[in-house]
Amino acid sequence: MLLRAGERPVTDLVRELGLPQPSTSKHLRVLREVGLVRDRQQGKQRLYCLDARGLRPIHEWTGGFEQFWNESFDRLDAYVQALKQENRGDS
Repeated sequence: MLLRAGERPVTDLVRELGLPQPSTSKHLRVLREVGLVRDRQQGKQRLYCLDARGLRPIHEWTGGFEQFWNESFDRLDAYVQALKQENRGDS
């Protein structure tokens, strides 16, 4: 979430996360290894940013669930509307 707004130095991420620098760096290394973030050296700082290309497979995988839930909510809405109609008819 912290990297959604753009590139950030590790020192900012450490401060925002409230984790020790070694822990933060370890998490960032894992994210880099799986292709979710990129880093670059700028002077003495290492800057990190999101790599949206790494998110594409996750987005595609979750897309199937989106359709399932949308259809489920549509059926639930139809059921609730039918119940409301029945209740109006009983009054």
